[in-house]
Amino acid sequence: MSIMSKSPKVLLLLATLTGAASVSLSVQAQEQEPPAADVSATVYGDRPVDAGEMTEGPEVKGIISARSGARMQVTSADGANSVITINDATKIKASGGFLGMASNKLPATQLLNGLPVTVKTMQSGAGLVASQINLQNKDLKTASMIHNGTDQRFAEQTAATEALRGRMGDIDQYNVKSTTNVNFDTGKAVLSPQAQQELCAAASSAEGMDNALLLVVGYTDSTGSPDFNQALSEKRAGKVVNYLQQACGWKPYRMLTPTGMSEADPLADNTTAEGKAQNRRVAVNILVSKGLDGL
Repeated sequence: MSIMSKSPKVLLLLATLTGAASVSLSVQAQEQEPPAADVSATVYGDRPVDAGEMTEGPEVKGIISARSGARMQVTSADGANSVITINDATKIKASGGFLGMASNKLPATQLLNGLPVTVKTMQSGAGLVASQINLQNKDLKTASMIHNGTDQRFAEQTAATEALRGRMGDIDQYNVKSTTNVNFDTGKAVLSPQAQQELCAAASSAEGMDNALLLVVGYTDSTGSPDFNQALSEKRAGKVVNYLQQACGWKPYRMLTPTGMSEADPLADNTTAEGKAQNRRVAVNILVSKGLDGL
């Protein structure tokens, strides 16, 4: 049906209806049209670090005090801890081998706790990444023997443990798991690099035991007066305690009160140089309370 009219009122009504229909169609089109694409994606996982995005980092010297997956913690002589990532591009070199030859590539499994290392690093947004790790073959051999429990000095642990049980009345409250002895020069209380390595290895071993405590006992040989030796044995014990806590990360609340025993309880004959060398020591005993052992 067609309606034709020249009436102004009719024309105005038609125009109004036409405009409303146009607006309605426009609104429907906008409602049906999908919004402009504003794409956002979340990517989970570690993004590989591009070497071009890294800058040269510090050279870190110290002892490996912890390992976890692709990361290691290196503790410097001042007690500072650096967490460093190891990746497939990391070169691990050992020097001091036969005729001075070095192994250009060692597996990361050779990076054992207690091993002295020098690490060249790169700095990324995620932290330090090792570009090269240098170590000595002799240190690697010692760390491996300690790790595998085959170090000759560990053969003395049973006798030292029994001696400890015999001289300390309240030791019966604890099970003595092992004893590590570190030695000193005559009249000195200075830790050698080997002693430092062995202390961190002992702390690492104790860390793997539930409810373990450390008892540190210092000794001297028969050289010197009783008063001097008492003070020296206490000083040696204190040096070991400080190193265990500051360099090896052992918690103070997991340590019994250290003591100095002067020249008491010698391991060997004090009339020989070899015997005296064995007696100038600090014993680090790993203890677990009998009431907690096995829990």
